[in-house]
Amino acid sequence: MLTKELVKREILGRYRGATFGLLWSLISPFLMLMVYTLAFGYILKGRWPGTSGSTLDFTLILFVGLIVHGFFAECLTRSPQLVLSNTNYVKRVLFPLQILPWSMALAALFHLAMNVVVLLLMKFFLHQQMHATTLLLPVVLLPLFVLTIGTSWMIAALGVYLRDIGQVVGVLATAMLFLSSAIVPVESLPESFRWVFYANPLTFIIDQARNVVIWGKGPDWTVWTIYMVCASAFSLLSFTLFQKLRKGFADVL
Repeated sequence: MLTKELVKREILGRYRGATFGLLWSLISPFLMLMVYTLAFGYILKGRWPGTSGSTLDFTLILFVGLIVHGFFAECLTRSPQLVLSNTNYVKRVLFPLQILPWSMALAALFHLAMNVVVLLLMKFFLHQQMHATTLLLPVVLLPLFVLTIGTSWMIAALGVYLRDIGQVVGVLATAMLFLSSAIVPVESLPESFRWVFYANPLTFIIDQARNVVIWGKGPDWTVWTIYMVCASAFSLLSFTLFQKLRKGFADVL
């Protein structure tokens, strides 16, 4: 219940005072899609290998990558301030600080969902069809959500003691965009550089999201399972670290 209220506050707080309120959660993705179409499709003349060469098809493919990256980047860049900006909660012994990353990630997930709605509407408008595999998108995104929670626990805890980490994560978020398959198809890169892109945890999720939504293919369940196990193990370790470091939060703050 507490997590639900925090998520609600996160979502409504973003649009408080705006004339259109929550409608901006749908309007903003539409505006983003228009900007991407103009910038990457018509100005830069971007095309995705192996596709029809249509500008709008390229934009949809690009949009999938940007949606996935946007979710992770939002949580990554906000994590260092999660505890620092809620010092009043730290001094309350009974407040479960560990739910702060959950509320942030679930609020970001809401905005990801709104972006997906816009993506699906545009795909249906352009192709007059919707692949049945689209229903697997939440399953495809699940390992990334688990990884995001773990990353948020770790960075939120370290951010209390290492204030410079807030500057680092901004650069890291940008690097993860350009060193993933969000904008560049990995297959078009020289063999010697591909490992950098495949090492990026966003690349697999972006590729699988495109498979189920754009191309109607099933996920790679073997790699998905390995990813899920690794993400779960990492999150467990991060939670343990968070619980250990939280004992000193009140002293530092």
